Formats: sequence, structure tokens, C-alpha cells
Amino acid sequence: MQKIALLIIATLLFNIASSYAGGFIIVMPDKHGNPNSAVPGQPNPALFPLESRSTQVNTSINGLTATTTIKQVFFNPTNRQLEGYFLFPVPKDVVISKFTMDINGVKHEAELLDATKARKIYEEIVRRSKDPALLEYYGKGMFRVRIFPILAQKEQKIELTYTETLSKNNGTIEYSFPMNTEKYSAKPIKQVSFKIDIDGKEKLKTVYCPTHKVEIIRKGEQKATVGFEASNVKSDRDFKLYFNLDNSKLGLSLLNYKSPKEDGYFFINLSPGFGNEEDVVAKDIVFVMDKSGSMAGDKLDQAKKALRFCVENLNKNDRFEIIPFSTEASSLFGKVEDFNPANKQKAIDFIEDINPIGGTNIEEALDLALSAQQTDRKRPFFVIFMTDGKPTIGETEEDPLLKKVAAINKENVRIFTFGIGTNLNTHLLDKITESTNAYRTYVLPDEDIELKVSDFYSKASSPVLTDIKVEFDKNVRVSDVYDKKLPDLFKGGSISLMGRYKGSGKSTITVSGNINGVRKSFQYAVNLSNENTELDFIPNLWASRAVGYLLDQIRLHGESEELVTEVTRLAKKHGIITPYTSYLILEDEAISARDRTIDQNNLILRPRALNAPQLSDDIDFEEEIETISGLNHGAKKKDGKSSIRTSKESQAMNNASNMVDAKQGEARLAYKDNLGNNRNLSDGIVNIQGRAMYNNNNEWLDANISLNQDKNIKTNRVKFNSEAYYKLMENQEAVAFLALGKNVRFMMNNEVYEVHE
Repeated sequence: MQKIALLIIATLLFNIASSYAGGFIIVMPDKHGNPNSAVPGQPNPALFPLESRSTQVNTSINGLTATTTIKQVFFNPTNRQLEGYFLFPVPKDVVISKFTMDINGVKHEAELLDATKARKIYEEIVRRSKDPALLEYYGKGMFRVRIFPILAQKEQKIELTYTETLSKNNGTIEYSFPMNTEKYSAKPIKQVSFKIDIDGKEKLKTVYCPTHKVEIIRKGEQKATVGFEASNVKSDRDFKLYFNLDNSKLGLSLLNYKSPKEDGYFFINLSPGFGNEEDVVAKDIVFVMDKSGSMAGDKLDQAKKALRFCVENLNKNDRFEIIPFSTEASSLFGKVEDFNPANKQKAIDFIEDINPIGGTNIEEALDLALSAQQTDRKRPFFVIFMTDGKPTIGETEEDPLLKKVAAINKENVRIFTFGIGTNLNTHLLDKITESTNAYRTYVLPDEDIELKVSDFYSKASSPVLTDIKVEFDKNVRVSDVYDKKLPDLFKGGSISLMGRYKGSGKSTITVSGNINGVRKSFQYAVNLSNENTELDFIPNLWASRAVGYLLDQIRLHGESEELVTEVTRLAKKHGIITPYTSYLILEDEAISARDRTIDQNNLILRPRALNAPQLSDDIDFEEEIETISGLNHGAKKKDGKSSIRTSKESQAMNNASNMVDAKQGEARLAYKDNLGNNRNLSDGIVNIQGRAMYNNNNEWLDANISLNQDKNIKTNRVKFNSEAYYKLMENQEAVAFLALGKNVRFMMNNEVYEVHE
């Protein structure tokens, strides 16, 4: 019976697997006539796929036990009743203890297949459908249940619940949910939502999601809620959430990726958790607000509300000062003073009396702000600097002004800048934050200043560890670590850093930082495996940070051959496609093609760019190049929308802790091809085993082939769906590449494998 069912399921896949996040339905077309055929009963070789209307995931995690309920809505767009199977890939290495399924309100029995049995079904589907898409889950088990009837022109509602025991590695707990839809989506899913409630039963420290941009709401020391919602989703990666439970003051979570014979990649997340009030470090903070004439109206009203919010949310042991500035700068106290009821009321009255007038004297404002620091320099000293214009009074040139700031600046000072509007020198503001290891924020004309400032301050108002250093013991050598300087750590927040490493086995990580002027150290025992290619999002996130950092260096300090070469190499290898990096790649490939130093079929972007004649004429695209490198017009743009945009995007890449932040500027790479179809230069790029795969003309190309200079490398040609193809499938390393399609060229064990139809 199982063999017969398997053959029926495998009859057709390419046009009948619904797009999914979670489970999917395979229709059995050989039992049904063509619903759109003029000849009744005639078989239809290409039935319409079932549409996936929505996916709702609700998960409750208690300690290491996770119970997930999935509600999915499918739609049969045909006018015929159908029959099919619902398949749900089981996350790898989890133990399922309970599984229930409800289809349109009726309970159904489901069959749990282990990885070996599921592998045979996946392989049989590939043989008969001639579509390798489901090889994505080749090494995983599956749940399977027969669905009949699937009514014509009706929705099919499926609800399933399963309980699993989560695994822990290096103190880090992983929750995973299958969401990789890109290779078999008929249509994007209209609505996807996640709600994950975590009750650690111990102190919950790090909570982060590197694959998707989620909202994390802390609910005390042990609990948190994670939310994600998106429309028209066509995901190319599974959803992964990580957290750790630790009763110490500081939690550390370590993930790593390492392929054989190459340096590894590490991802560290640090968090103090929700923390107690006594854990918060007392700080000195100065609020500097531009009140020049250009701030008149809503801008000043919003800025004053934001400033009042910050004052009202100071911590009890903080000291503060307020400095409004225009033609001249003035101050409330003359130095930072204690936060108490009397000073709080003075500050509120002072804020209300601020009125817009005059020019923009940034030099005097910063001088006054930095001189407000008292002699006790062990306390963190923060400056919140808000301005809507370029300096027009006092020192107005960028370099002399930066030198003055550097001369006045003291140890342990952070200057957080808020640029309001677009008439700003972004280089000046960005270099100020860079030199003081802080953050920059820009508020565009259609954005709310109060919301931006108060949101930032809510996250950064309570420091718990400053001047942080992370060190590995001598068993592991690390390099290319980003961030270059770690920011301060705040209550309820987290910071992450990524880098490369040599070595493996047991190691000790030491994290040190200042707590109320006293240097404290925390140690963590970890184990770095010599081979671990499961978490292949880590190399791409690391590359995003590296490219973001290098782009900032080019933008703020000037272009050099070494920087351009490294940005180009990293962008190619990891698929970091922004307007500027794509420009560099296209320039590099044009030279390589002209010099014949690379085969035409090894070019990664040039083939599709040649089909985008108007892309190079796009204003935004050109502005990006001019803003970062100063090309074309010979001078970099330091103000305007394009300058603000590139500043925000490079900072997002440089701080990327999820895959969404790694993709910057994609909207500006859109174009219409020669046939009038909407395209994007970043389309058809996926990351597998630490590098990018590029799809050009329905052929997938490994970035490592494009970057390889060895003309004598061995090439193995393998015909799709041949016995040699299924022999190659026995190598687990090859399966992820084979799942991409029928025409794939990839490197494995220093040889090229060329799969072709």
C-alpha cells in the first residue's frame, strides 16, 4: 500500500506543489481529468498549484520543550475536486513526542516517516517529477497525511500541533521551523505570522533570530515573546530562533560554521537579559538640541517632546545636562547634575522655553557638551546630539571641527547623533559617531522625531556593561572580527560580533567590561567543531558586516585599490549585492571579459546586466556610486537623500544580525528586461555552504568557480536524472546544490561538478 501511495504522490510535482511555509500539499493528478480541458476526462499534465493563502505559527517554549501549532489555509483554484497528500518536513535532530492534525475541522491520523524512509520518497519524487526541489529536505524526516476531498474553488484549512524537545549546543538552544519556499513557490504566501512565547524556567539571557527580522519583547527575567509578520512572503530560508538560559549576570551564545580545510566563522551574541535595577550602571548624559531657525514648526515640537521623554525616563543615579544651540549654545546647569525631582522640573520648564532662532554653531555646542563632564570619568558619558543642518557659525569645515572634537573628547564618551531632514553633512555626523564608538540615526522629513529619539533612548537608557572586549584563549586564533569596536551593552538588549577563526575543540571565551568603574570579567567554556556546515547563514552575515565596514571606510576616508578589491571579492563570494557592490562586480567582470581572464559562462552578474539596458541610467544607482566613491563627478555627495540613505544602509550592514539587514539597496536594482518583465539585479542568488550561487539563464553557478583562477581544475559532467546523478546524491555535501535545479555548476573537493539536462 505504501509503495502504491508513494508512486501516486511522485507522479507530478513541479506544477502542483503549493507554495508553503511549513507543510505543503501534493496533488495526485492521474486520478482527475483536466478541469480546463475541452475534452472531458483528458489528463492534465500541468494542474494549477494549490495556492497558499496564509500560515500562522504559534509556539510555546517551556525550558527545552516546544509545542508548535500551525494553521495553514490553501486554495484549490480549479473547478474539480482533487486528492492529495499533505507533507510536513520534520526539523532535523528534534524529538517529536506528539502530533495531531485537523483538516477542515476533522481529526486525521498522520504517518511519521524517519529520515531514511522520507529520503526514499524525496528521491522517488525527483525521479518521476524530474524536479529536484524537495531535495532541500533530503536528510530530514516527514509527516504525511492523505487529504480527500480537496473541494473545487474552496479553501482547505489545515491545523497541526506537535511537541518537540529542543537541543542545546554550547549553551545555545535552537528552535527551527521550515520556511524555505523559494524553489517551489507557485505564488508568494499572502500572510505569514509567528508568535513564540518563551518561558525559560531560568533566567533568559540571549534571544535572537539571525534569519528573519523579528520583534523581541522581554517580559521579566525568564520570559519573552518573539513576533514576526509579513505579507507576500517568498522565503528562501528556514526560520531559526536561538536563546540561552543562564543565571549569571551576562549570557553568551556561540554559533559557528566551518567547512573542511577552510577557516571557520563564529557568531557570538551577548545579553544581560532583562536584568535588575541594581545591575544598571549610573551614567552622565548631555542632551544637545539644535534650535536654529530651520527647526521651527513640527520639527522643534517633536524634538522637545522627545527631549522631555528622555528626561522623564532617566535612572535614579544618573546625572544630566541640556544644551540647546543655534547661533550660540547655552546650558541648563553648566555641568551634569543629579537627577532628582527638583532638577527634573527645572529641565521640563527649560525645555518648554526653547524657541527656534539663529544659525547652527555645532562647534560651540559640542565644546559645551563635552566640557560638562565632571571629574569622575569612570561613569559612562553619553551625548545625544540632534541637529537639522550643517555648521554655519564658528568652525564650519569638517576636518578642523573633527580635530576639535577629538581634542576635547575624553575616555568613555559616546556621541549619538540624530540627523533631522536632508540638509546635513552626513560625513561629519558619521565620523563623530565612529570616533566615539556610538550610533547614528537619521530622521527623514516624513518621519517622527519624537518616535525615533524615544525609541532609541528606551533601548539605550540603561547601560550594564561598557568598554567591552571579547577574547578567545590560545587554542583558537581569531581574525576579521566585526564590530571592530564593540558598543556598550544595555539592559534588555544584546550585541553580537562575528569573525573568522582557526583551530577547533574546547576553548574559553573571556568577556570583560566596566561596571560602575570597576573592570569585570566573565568566562565561558565552548567547543568549536572542526566541521559544521549546518548554519550556512553565518558566513553571509559575517560578509555583510565586512562589506558594510569597508563601504564606510571608502565613503568616509577614501577609496583605495585594496579596499575596492576586497569589497568586490567578498560581494562576489557571498552575494552581497548593493548598487555600489554590483557596480564594482560589473566593472570587474567587464575588464575580465575584455582581457579574457575569465570564461564567459563564469560571469555572475554581467549576463543579466546586459539584459538591463536602462539600469545604468537610473538616477538612484548613479547617486549611490557618487555618494560612496566620488566617481563620475569627482566629489562625494555628503548631503541630501542619497548620502543619508547610504549612511543608514552601510550602518545596517555593519551591524547586521539578521539576513534582512544584509540585503540593502535591492529596490534600486530593479529594472525591466528587454521583454518588459520586472526584474532585479539581485534576483536568483542563494547562499549554500558559505558562498553564493547565482542563477543566469536557468543555470546555477557557484561563486567559487567564478573566483577560481585554476584553468586546469577537473570538471565532472553529470546528466540530470541519470544513475550518475543519483550516485552523486549519496554525497550529502552535494545534495544542497542539486536541490537548486537541473543545471547546476558547483565546486566540491576542489573539483567542478556540472549537472546538465
